[in-house]
Amino acid sequence: MKKAGSCDLKTCFLCQFSIPEWIAAIGDHKQHLSYKKNETIFQEGSPVKGIYFLYDGKVKVHKQWGAEKELIVRFAQKGDILGHRGLGSGERLYTVSATALEDTTVCYTDLAFFEASLKVNPQLTLKLMQFYADELQEAERKMRNLVHMDVKSRLADALLDISRLHNDVQFTISRQDLAAFAGTTYETIYRNLQEFIQEKLIAVDGKSITILQEKKLKKYITL
Repeated sequence: MKKAGSCDLKTCFLCQFSIPEWIAAIGDHKQHLSYKKNETIFQEGSPVKGIYFLYDGKVKVHKQWGAEKELIVRFAQKGDILGHRGLGSGERLYTVSATALEDTTVCYTDLAFFEASLKVNPQLTLKLMQFYADELQEAERKMRNLVHMDVKSRLADALLDISRLHNDVQFTISRQDLAAFAGTTYETIYRNLQEFIQEKLIAVDGKSITILQEKKLKKYITL
């Protein structure tokens, strides 16, 4: 991690929903930080010292799932908030980890300033509450899928989710990350991807995946 250039003070979650009079204060308190591909932004279980906002790049938000496995909770997009799951009235620890999937830039502010921003900016507080609610609904959906869907259905759901995230039928993702997002193993993902290829639902070239028949993939999602 190293300090990057200046922030445009309009891209991230904090700037978007703060009153104009607060923007100068944000500029005084935010740091612009850059992370290399595969570099950890913050680690699950470490103390919460501040909040991050994705300025550029791609980030996976993930949890430990067993001794040697991880579960990807979500993929963060430009403008998204990171580290907010550690906020609470008890001991403040990050409940997830965040890792750069490519060279990434974030805006960072310490916890005290972020909490002051919430008190001053009612729209920011409302948007954060809505963001929490959306995340909770998505987490509940994924937990339901883990219990009730078979692996092939979860893989179809994961592929469609990633396609929507990229706003493109073609995207790049490692098999390990795809397995962690679908809640299964590398070997199982590989086998089911081959079946999708044989059915001509997708095309694969290295880490690049192209969805060929979205409607037929959706038929695997039965819930």
